[in-house]
Amino acid sequence: MRRLAAAVGTLVFLTACSEPPQKEIDRAQGAIEAARAAGADQYATESFTAATTAMQQTHEAVEQRDYRLALSRAVDANERALEAARQAADGKVLVRGAAEATIGRALTAARQLTEQIKVAESARIPARDLEPARRAHADAQRTLQEARAAMASGNYLVASNKVEGLPEKIAAQTRDVSQLVEKRGKGRRR
Repeated sequence: MRRLAAAVGTLVFLTACSEPPQKEIDRAQGAIEAARAAGADQYATESFTAATTAMQQTHEAVEQRDYRLALSRAVDANERALEAARQAADGKVLVRGAAEATIGRALTAARQLTEQIKVAESARIPARDLEPARRAHADAQRTLQEARAAMASGNYLVASNKVEGLPEKIAAQTRDVSQLVEKRGKGRRR
């Protein structure tokens, strides 16, 4: 009786490993596609790459007819894809928050530049001297509009990249205009 049970167990084990683990491969592929749809390829690149690499190893193991290894790699790919999807959700929240904060700082800096340009105009700073600031202001407004459109469509990385360094660029123009006003004021006092 024991020999029969051992023989049946061996037969079941060999049968289980005689065909590719298609169910697990399909499950892993579905998890990878879901992770991609969640933005893991952008917001959780390391985990997503690990999942796709494990999936590639699954296919290689199937080609080599090593179905146990294929099963192991498919399960690994599935787990890594699920983790990538979770990380993508967290990454999106972080990038969105950072982009919103940078857009807010850029809007504040743009308002300050607008006010400083008005002060310069009232101080009768020549228009040619204010042209770089006006150009920078127009460029900043265009960039902010593009960033807000990207935010509205859920492209948080695009929005973040667009406004990266923008508040500092605007602030530099504000300082330049402020210096023009100060020089003009000192020139009149003499």
